[in-house]
This record gives sequence, structure tokens and C-alpha cells, in this order.
Amino acid sequence: MVEKPALSKSEMEIARLLWEIGPATVREIHEEVCKSRQADFATIQTFLRRIESKGYATSKLKGRTRIYSAKTRPRTVIRETVDDLIERLFGGETMPLVKHLIEERGIEASEINELRELVDRLERNNNQGAGNDS
Repeated sequence: MVEKPALSKSEMEIARLLWEIGPATVREIHEEVCKSRQADFATIQTFLRRIESKGYATSKLKGRTRIYSAKTRPRTVIRETVDDLIERLFGGETMPLVKHLIEERGIEASEINELRELVDRLERNNNQGAGNDS
């Protein structure tokens, strides 16, 4: 599989909106962006074209209006982005990232419980797999 170029911070913002609202015109995306901050219509149009050229979206003409649709699922983009971050900042090691997030960003009690459940599930899965090796 050919690796897609990473999305910039601004492109990621626009891609998130495209995932959130579904197929949309430049105007619809522009209106969503303008709910939280000022943005130039042409800039939004440029970001959508870049997202499409990088392979994260497609577009089609409906009359004289171009409709953009997400081509890649959010989960895929998140995985690729996080994998790239882990590789570049932590040499491919995930534990330093986990420690950083917990120590620097903090963690709520409910999230600690969720983390415990995840660790328990991973341990159960590892133990089940270990018994099948013989």
C-alpha cells in the first residue's frame, strides 16, 4: 500500500469536519469552520483540494457545485498519524508515549478504571494465546 502524505494541522481540522458532517460543499465546510473562528472561503477550498490530492477525500461535480466526501475513515488516519508520531518521537516504542500522556496530561479516575479494564483484557488475550502454542 502506498503511504499517503500526512495531513497538516489545518487539513486535519477540515478532514474532521468532513467526517463529521459527511459529503459537503466548500460552502458547508466554510460555514462550519466559521462557527468557531474566521476563515477565508478560498483557504477552505484550498485545504479541501489538498486533502483530496493527498488521497483522503474525493469529489464530484453536482451541477456546478463540487461535493467533497471522505475517502479514508477517521480511525485509519488516526492510526497512521499516531504510528508516525511514535516512530519519529519515540523510536517506535509505545510505552514512552503512554507514560508521557498520563504524566503530562493527567488522567481521571474513570479513565484509570477504563485503562485497568483494557490491561485486564489484554492480559486475558495474551494468556489465551500462550496456551495455544504447544
